Amino acid sequence: MLYPLRAAQGVLGLRKKYGDTRLEAACAKAIVVGDPSYHTIKGILVAGTETDPQPETSGDAGAAAFLHGPARLFATVATPETTDDDHDDQVPDEAEVEA
Repeated sequence: MLYPLRAAQGVLGLRKKYGDTRLEAACAKAIVVGDPSYHTIKGILVAGTETDPQPETSGDAGAAAFLHGPARLFATVATPETTDDDHDDQVPDEAEVEA
């Protein structure tokens, strides 16, 4: 597992350019947003946003916008009542069945 080691070494190497205090703040911010990767931490440092207020979390744990959580996942949906006219074209008539 050389990749995680190299990524950690890269993050630690950012200390030389940005200092311990800024690096610690950037790492903390990256953890809060859920992406503590080298690229995220470096981007925070380059932009100088490590001291900005922490973003408010939405409570969705980073779920994509189309996911609604367990309450909505298992909710039942009422289906509209259909009439017999809605599906007349799908019901074979007697002539088609005999053929």
